[in-house]
Amino acid sequence: MPAGFRLVVCLIFALVTYFMTAQEVAVLDYGSQYSQLIVRRVRELGFVSHLYPPAELPNLQNPGAIILSGGPRSTSEKDAPDVDFEKLMSFGVPVLGVCYGMQLLNIKHGGTVKPGVTREYGPAKLVVTEHADLFNGVSHESQVWMSHSDTCANLASTTQVIATNEDAVPVALKWSDRCWGIQFHPEVTHSHEGTAILRNFLTRSGANLAKFDIQAFKSQMIERIKAEVGSREVICGVSGGVDSTVLAVLLSKAGVKVRCIFIDTGLMRLNEAAEVKELFAEVGVPIEQIDASATFLGALKGVTDPEQKRRIIGTLFVEEFWKVADNVELLAQGTLYPDVIESATSGSIASKIKTHHNRVDRIMELKEQGKVLEPLAELFKDEVRALGASLGIPHRALWRHPFPGPGLAVRIPGEITPERVLTTQQADAIFIGELRRSGWYEQTWQAYAALLPVKTVGVKGDERSYEQAISLRAVISEDAMTADWVELPYSVLRNASNKILNSVKGVNRVLYDISTKPPASIEWE
Repeated sequence: MPAGFRLVVCLIFALVTYFMTAQEVAVLDYGSQYSQLIVRRVRELGFVSHLYPPAELPNLQNPGAIILSGGPRSTSEKDAPDVDFEKLMSFGVPVLGVCYGMQLLNIKHGGTVKPGVTREYGPAKLVVTEHADLFNGVSHESQVWMSHSDTCANLASTTQVIATNEDAVPVALKWSDRCWGIQFHPEVTHSHEGTAILRNFLTRSGANLAKFDIQAFKSQMIERIKAEVGSREVICGVSGGVDSTVLAVLLSKAGVKVRCIFIDTGLMRLNEAAEVKELFAEVGVPIEQIDASATFLGALKGVTDPEQKRRIIGTLFVEEFWKVADNVELLAQGTLYPDVIESATSGSIASKIKTHHNRVDRIMELKEQGKVLEPLAELFKDEVRALGASLGIPHRALWRHPFPGPGLAVRIPGEITPERVLTTQQADAIFIGELRRSGWYEQTWQAYAALLPVKTVGVKGDERSYEQAISLRAVISEDAMTADWVELPYSVLRNASNKILNSVKGVNRVLYDISTKPPASIEWE
């Protein structure tokens, strides 16, 4: 056999062997709000990763590495989530416990966990005592993000402390060359070198991990859609936002029968209906437009509770779709993973933050009936944008700021009225327009104006005024799970404020929201 031919044969054999043996990173979800964020960070590092409930551990097919997430529970609780430790160790792959995961592993290795003197929540200093393995190249005193009330107490004799906090409390443990635990959350951006720590775990442990590629991921999604939908017709709700736009184009690329419907709830941004029509004409996907503003505003009359608002809007969405759906058998939604996490629907270990419009009771009933299609539910916003770019969607469409499903209802605390909606629309249009003119629109992840449920004393035309207050908000985020407020130039804020005060009737005060998420959320409700 010629040497060149033998080389080709060997190369093909090596590639086939790699793809047959390359393995995913399995993340066991113990209910943390950041669990899927771990998956996202692993994919950012170039590896395939999926999220599983702990009960699925025995069913995993040869994972290449396993990460145990954090969670809201205490290991001391009678029914606290557990792990099949024998099965976990039997895989013989690298294991990392994060927060609750570390505490659980410490117990399994013969240690104990006790309540902390105080709840440790927020930034903390990581004092590294061993720079090999997890902390290779990590600063001696790096900022990390803590979110826990329990702490590891007694440690087994074989346990090595590889990092502490400023008070010398162990926050990183090593039980073997393939098993570690960390008390902090490396997946959030507030842990400044968290990605480097995860990279060390994945690349220095000898695991044979499958590579993540957005083009391959897109192909897999299209094939899954074809298999799930078959010959059935799909009705897809679109809003002009990134998620629903990408979803509509993805369904079109999959070649399934789909009807894309835009429901004008009366809670949209100023001139939204016309802009959405223009956008979908540009991406080549036909849509049907339905004006249901009277229905939504009527149902919300007198309602002030934010959860009730969300439930009403979510239920009406489904009802309006079904009015025009005829015999359509599937409802497609642009649900992203933050929606799933924060809604914490039945069966989830996670704590409920708020009910998203795509997680109301009616939607969940349809899901149980197998009538809901959510191809994007594993993704975060930036991943959706990357997917959209691979589908050929224009930059202008992909970089529109996120807009919540319930629309302006979550930006108008208190009662929703046509007058309050118009006020919010006008103020929002001015603020967004100023961001575009100043070049700050694409430097912010999301920005909007909210109408506060208060009136304030002011002076207009040398007379006393008693009018409404507008709060402006602009944030940067990578994942919607954490967010920081944008330090906009004073000139941008001044111009937006002046224009709102001079042109929006009934407003005499403009505020700027400088709250981070957490503890605040991005939206007001």
